Amino acid sequence: MSVRPAICFLTGTLDALAGAERVTAVIASALAARGHTVHVLTLWGERSCYPLHPDVRLHALHAERPSFKRRYVATVRAIRAYLKQHDIKILIGVDTMLAWFTWPAALGLPVRQIAWEHCNFDEDLGRRSRRVARRLAASRFDAVVVLTKRDRARWLEALSPRAPIVAISNPLPFAVDTDAAAAQHGSEYDRTSQDARARADTPLVLAVGRLIPAKGFDVLLYAWHQLAPMFPAWRLRIVGEGEARPALEALRDQLKLSDSVELPGATPDVLPHYRAASVFCLSSRYEGFGLVLIEAMACGLPVVSTDCPTGPREILAGTDAGLLVPPDDATALANALGRVMKDEALRARLGARGRLAAGRYHEPAIVAAWEALLLRPDHD
Repeated sequence: MSVRPAICFLTGTLDALAGAERVTAVIASALAARGHTVHVLTLWGERSCYPLHPDVRLHALHAERPSFKRRYVATVRAIRAYLKQHDIKILIGVDTMLAWFTWPAALGLPVRQIAWEHCNFDEDLGRRSRRVARRLAASRFDAVVVLTKRDRARWLEALSPRAPIVAISNPLPFAVDTDAAAAQHGSEYDRTSQDARARADTPLVLAVGRLIPAKGFDVLLYAWHQLAPMFPAWRLRIVGEGEARPALEALRDQLKLSDSVELPGATPDVLPHYRAASVFCLSSRYEGFGLVLIEAMACGLPVVSTDCPTGPREILAGTDAGLLVPPDDATALANALGRVMKDEALRARLGARGRLAAGRYHEPAIVAAWEALLLRPDHD
């Protein structure tokens, strides 16, 4: 029986409540549970905010985030030493920017390199170096993993890459509330209708994500300003933390929404918030994928989402699980939310369809796609 190659995920840190960190923990743990030797090497931070399988080997190069301008060479050497010491055969950089570290670190070693892109191709987060790193990965690595078919097409169109570009969606980090077998027997509407009635006494619109401009929570507050007078019993809860908190709190107060808008902060366990809500809203200006969208759908929540070309549009296409509106349009967002908030039957129907659609993102199917990539003898 052939020995499985040792796998190492290189990431900035797991000590942060964010989507890429969460998915890294899920995939690494699932591979370890299937018998793979799995390492997670972080650039800084000795702990993980998310649970890891006991067989995942977590190691940090630095206790705290250093200045990589000063510590770049030392960090590259430390990565190379780790690869040699643990006989790593597959190195996965959990951000294309990490190609600046992984390419020189693995140069000349028998290590297959995979870049894992969590942003969409048309967004470089204001860093030209990210565009260069993508070109490096596309031309020199053994594969690049992207999150959507649309993003794969953009990579192929823009870069004509030598490396295979493989689309593997993010997985659900928890099980869907109802199974597909029950749905096939026609019970999904009954189940979701019961859930909608159970939630009727807590009329709550939920949004989840980092408090940063990309997530469009300012647009959501302007939309809520239009809705609050019409739906006085409803509340808006935005779960997350980030640099935009002071600006969002100031805008909430300016719009006199303090009585109906909650900003409780971030949590590693967001499931109770999904289960308490009646409607989910994704207000992003752009997305790489939209993990919170499939999480909400899995919990039977009807969704209203901005029509980001990468992520939400692909997730919701053909599902009848939610309503799409243009990004950066508070009035369109308010109209769509209002339509769902006032119609219990619509909420039940959208929620039922969402549960079915979320089944495509079950962890076993996504991990199997990763295994197929990792265990391929070559990438030709």
